Amino acid sequence: MTVVTPHPDPVAPAPGVRPAPADRRRSGLPGRDLLGVVPFFAFVVVFLAIPTLVVVIGAFTGDDGGFTLDNLSAVGTSYILEAFGRSILLSAVTAAIGAVLGALLAYALVTAKPDGVLRRVVTSAAGVLAQFGGVTLAFAFMATIGLSGFATLFLRDHLGIDIFSHGVWLFELPGLLLVYTYFQVPLMVIVFLPALDGIRPQWREAAESLGGSTWQYWRLVAMPLLAPPFLGATLLLFANAFSAYATAAALVSQGSPIIPLQIRGALTSEVILGQQNLGKAMALGMIVVVALVMWLYAVLQRRSSRWLG
Repeated sequence: MTVVTPHPDPVAPAPGVRPAPADRRRSGLPGRDLLGVVPFFAFVVVFLAIPTLVVVIGAFTGDDGGFTLDNLSAVGTSYILEAFGRSILLSAVTAAIGAVLGALLAYALVTAKPDGVLRRVVTSAAGVLAQFGGVTLAFAFMATIGLSGFATLFLRDHLGIDIFSHGVWLFELPGLLLVYTYFQVPLMVIVFLPALDGIRPQWREAAESLGGSTWQYWRLVAMPLLAPPFLGATLLLFANAFSAYATAAALVSQGSPIIPLQIRGALTSEVILGQQNLGKAMALGMIVVVALVMWLYAVLQRRSSRWLG
């Protein structure tokens, strides 16, 4: 006859011990854990969802308050399409330049000591400069290389170099290229640095132990791993430049070469009235472009997280 010895339940509480706090949490109000994210969702609804809904409704509303497609048809006029083209060109060029320069600077930081002074100073400066935009950035460039900027006067008076000999380019599209690149580089450092930190030294050691050269390691191992986060960061820079407004508004006083300034003109013009809904139609076009870019960015982020996570 076999005697079965009862075994104590390993997860049962010991005699005299109260139930775990997790058991008490289950008895709380349903959804209580989501209370912490209520302020975030409220912020998204007030400052993103509602303005987007207002733009979409306005883009399909005529002057009489009825439904119309005239606003979207007006977006197809030549001067608006040219403004879209210049905005996309400006964003693409500054994103490409900022991505390359920022990636090189981020790689230089990775090769430095992880807790060294150089890395801490550069990353802190990049965090500040990436947010240094708007009117303050425009004023900084005008005070430096404007018509009466100290660098402009020094070059002209002491070296005989007139940087505006071919026109006042700072207040036109070439000037926007320079100013936008200024805040794109530090943003790239912040976004791309975690991807470089995810490259494990053991992968390079394994490649060298198998007889691979440095070029083969970068071509066959590092570059395929870094390509998705690099392209994703470049798309983020593109969206950042495409949606920028304050810096261009402070620099460009005549004309509206890019689409954010065209929207400003449609909403605030005192010469041509009744174009508010046209401005919303142009804003809807910007939303579509940014949404497409951010969707591609999310796809690349998911792909890179499989390898670097």
